[in-house]
Amino acid sequence: MAQELDIERWDLECHFNNTDHRTDLNGADRLILRRGQPFTISLYLRSGGYQPGASSLACVVETGPHPSDQYGTRASFDLSANIDTSSWSASVSSPPGDMVSLTLCSPPDAPIGRYTLTLGRSGRFEFILLFNPWCPGDAVYMDNEESLKEYVLAQDGIIFRGTYKYPKPIPWNFGQFETGMLDASLRILDTNPKYLRNPGKDCSGRRNPIYVSRVLSAMVNCNDDRGVLLGRWTNNYEGGVSPMSWMGSVKILQNWDTSACQPVRYGQCWVFAAVACSVFRALGIPCRVITNYMSAHDTNSNLVIERYIDEDGQPIQASRDMIWNFHCWVESWMTRPDLKPGYDGWQASDPTPQEKSEGVYCCGPVPVKAIKEGELLFKYDSPFVFAEVNADVITIKRNADGSTDRVNSPAVVGQNISTKSVGSDKREDITHLYKYPEGSAEEREAFIKANHQNKLRQQQEDEGLHLAIKVTSEMRKGCDFDVTAVVTNNTSSEKKCRLVFGSRAVSYNGILGDNCGFKDLLNVELSPGGERKVPLRMNYSKYAEALTEDNLIRMAALLIDYSTRQAILAVRNIVLDNPEIKVRILGEPKENRKLAAELTLHNPLPVPLENCCFTIEGSNLTGGQSITERLSSTVRAGEDAKVKIYFTPTHSGLRKLVVDFDSSKLCHVKGYRNVIIGK
Repeated sequence: MAQELDIERWDLECHFNNTDHRTDLNGADRLILRRGQPFTISLYLRSGGYQPGASSLACVVETGPHPSDQYGTRASFDLSANIDTSSWSASVSSPPGDMVSLTLCSPPDAPIGRYTLTLGRSGRFEFILLFNPWCPGDAVYMDNEESLKEYVLAQDGIIFRGTYKYPKPIPWNFGQFETGMLDASLRILDTNPKYLRNPGKDCSGRRNPIYVSRVLSAMVNCNDDRGVLLGRWTNNYEGGVSPMSWMGSVKILQNWDTSACQPVRYGQCWVFAAVACSVFRALGIPCRVITNYMSAHDTNSNLVIERYIDEDGQPIQASRDMIWNFHCWVESWMTRPDLKPGYDGWQASDPTPQEKSEGVYCCGPVPVKAIKEGELLFKYDSPFVFAEVNADVITIKRNADGSTDRVNSPAVVGQNISTKSVGSDKREDITHLYKYPEGSAEEREAFIKANHQNKLRQQQEDEGLHLAIKVTSEMRKGCDFDVTAVVTNNTSSEKKCRLVFGSRAVSYNGILGDNCGFKDLLNVELSPGGERKVPLRMNYSKYAEALTEDNLIRMAALLIDYSTRQAILAVRNIVLDNPEIKVRILGEPKENRKLAAELTLHNPLPVPLENCCFTIEGSNLTGGQSITERLSSTVRAGEDAKVKIYFTPTHSGLRKLVVDFDSSKLCHVKGYRNVIIGK
C-alpha cells in the first residue's frame, strides 16, 4: 500500500510561480496563478522520503463557500506519473529524497477565484486562480504577444473624448496590478446578486468569461446592486466628485472596497468603461476601451433617432432617444461556443447604465462581428449596440401653428470608432470592425438582416441647397474665434432663404446648456451656383460661463428656402482645446530612486486662476496613490502655473505619469508623460 507523504512545511515559491504566470506585478507575498498552466511548490517532509510508485498524496482543491464536485468547484486527485493539463493533476518533478518538488496544474476551464488546496492530512494553503490568455485551451486565449502586453499587462492607456472630427486623447491609469486591485475585483464577483442568491452556481459560472463579463457589466454600475460607481450627468456633483476629476481606476476601486461597497460618486461613460477594463485585465481577460462618436441611444428599438427642433433650429426634447457626442464601452476577447461558429474574438459590453437587459442594467457581451453582420438575435443585447453605431437620424421641425415639417439633416451615427493602438499612444480607427463601408452591398445585406427599413429606403438626397459648418484650426479655451456657416446654391435658379445660426454649450451626452451666440438672417440671397459664408463670432466673455467641463459647443445652422419651404439643418459639435501641461522629469529615472516632476501650465484665459493644484498618479510610480501639490498664489492671465512633485518609482519599464490640473476657471486639464524607469 502506498505511503502518504508526511509534510512538515512547504514553500509556495511565489516569486518564481508568479513571474512564470505573469502575475508578479501583483507582488510575491501570495500565490497568484493562471489556469491551465503548471506551477511547482517545494514540500519538506517530516519523516521518510518520496519514492516513485510507493508514495501517495491525496490532493483536494476547492473554491467558493459551498464547494462541490457537481459544480466543478471541488476536485480530488492523487499523484500521477505526469501532469495532465486538461484536469486538476499533480506530479513529483524531483528525485527521491526528503525535499519534494510538486508540480500541479489546473484545467484551462477551471472557475477563477480564491482557492484552498489541501495536501494529505498536514498541508493546506490558499491561492488565487485567474483566466489565462496565454493558454491555448483557455476561452480567452489570444495568440499575439504584443496584443497581450497591451490588453492584459499594460497598466495605463489612452481614452478618446472630444468630437469625431477632433478626437482628444486623455491618459488613464488602469492600475490593475496595484495594491488592493485584484482583491477589489474578486470582491465585485462576491458582491454580485447572482452570487448572493446561489453562491455555488455563481462560483461554477466563473469558469466562463461570457458569464463573468455579464456580471462585470452589471456590477461596475450600482443601479441594481452594491456596484462600484454611481452615474451623474448634470453639473451638480454634490456628495462626490466630477467624473472629469478621476485620473485612473485605482482610487475608485480602493474607495469602493474600503467603504463596505458603497458606490463611488460619480462616473460617466468613460469612467465606467475604464474601471471595467481594469477589472477585466486584473482577472486575466484581454480588454480595451472603445469610443464611438455620434453614438445613438435608441430607447424604443426602432433603429431611428427622432430629433425635434423649433422654428429657430433649437432642439426640443420630445423623446428619450439621444445622440451622444461620444460614448465609451469595452471590448473583451473570448470564444463564443454558445453561438454559431465565426463569432469568437472581440465582444462588446457596456457597464454604463442605459437600458435594462434581462431585468438588470447591463449590456453584452455581444460579438462585434454580429453587429457588423446585422445579427440582431445574437446574445446579448445586439439590437441596442447595433443602434448605437447604425441608427438613422430623422429631424422634425415643429412650427408655431402646431404643424411639423421633415428637415433634411445629414447626420451619420457611429463615426470614427476609436481605441488606443497596440504598443503606442496613437489612435486606431476600428469602425470597419463594426460596419461595412457606407453604400456597399455588404452594408445593405447587414441592414436587410437587421430589418433596418429606414436605411434601406434612403435614396441619395438631391443636393439643391447645401449647408455646412466650417471651423478654424485654432479653437482654444480663452480665445475669441469665428465659426462659419457656408451656404451653397447648386440649382440653376436664384434662391432667397432665411438662415438661423446659433450656438449652445452642450455636454458630451447631448444635454444642452446656455446660449453662446446667435444670428438670424432673414434675407440670404444666392445666385445660381453661388456661395455665402456667414461667420458667427464666439466670444470668451459669452461662452465662458456656459461651458461644461466637456468644453463642447453645439453649432446649429437652419436654412429655410422661401420658395419651396424646404428646411436644411447642419449640426456640428466643436471642442475647445485646453492648454498643454508641460511635464519635465528631473533626475535619472531608476527603480526606488526619488524623482521630481516639474509641471507647467500657461494660463490662456483673460482672467486669473485661483485655487490651482496639480495632481500626479501612475502605476508603479506613485505607490498606488495620487499626489497633489497646491499653489499658494493666484495665477494671473498670461502667467504660468508651476510646481515640482516628488515620487519614487517601484518597478522598471515604460510607465505613464498622468497629470491633472484644476482651478477655479480651468477645470481638470489632463496631461501625461511616458517615462522609462531603469533597473
